[in-house]
Amino acid sequence: MTTFFSLKISPPPVFDKIISDKEFKPQARCETVNHEISSSRRHLLAVFVGSLAFNGGFAPLVAWAEDEQQDESLVGAIKSLFDPNEKTKSGKVLPKAYLSSAREVVKTLRESLKEDPNDMAKFRRVADAAKEAIREYLANWRGQQSVINEESYVVIEKAIRALASFYSKAGPSAPLPEQVKSEIISNLDTADQFL
Repeated sequence: MTTFFSLKISPPPVFDKIISDKEFKPQARCETVNHEISSSRRHLLAVFVGSLAFNGGFAPLVAWAEDEQQDESLVGAIKSLFDPNEKTKSGKVLPKAYLSSAREVVKTLRESLKEDPNDMAKFRRVADAAKEAIREYLANWRGQQSVINEESYVVIEKAIRALASFYSKAGPSAPLPEQVKSEIISNLDTADQFL
């Protein structure tokens, strides 16, 4: 009922002569395949170039090749995307996160100081945005050794202290006097020059 197949297993052939390293010459077994592949690649390239020429596809390629400055700016943009630092207007290299946070404080605080306090809803909205930007800035950058000696950090801190000092004395709903406003705006303008 059960059938077993018998297999003849023979030992590997024995070489009569041992080949030395000098006599051994490896041969390319796929010479014809490699030749066929390279000729088919050439054919595909020729067809592609021909179709580009026929369809007018060389015009954008020529314009692209001539505009090397655009390529350099693109490479620079890609590099700056992954670089954690950024060059400021004054030429210093500072952390991008710091510059972004500091610029947000300057922008929102300036907007809140220029807003009309009589329109309470709009004033409150702008002031809340400035307050949130200041909180984030102080939470992330207060006392950080990488930026503590920077001019922008020093003058932003002066502006925030002047604002906090006034509101701690006069109360949270007191109108800001022009003298304090001009001092803070002056500090923000100075900070903006260094960002």
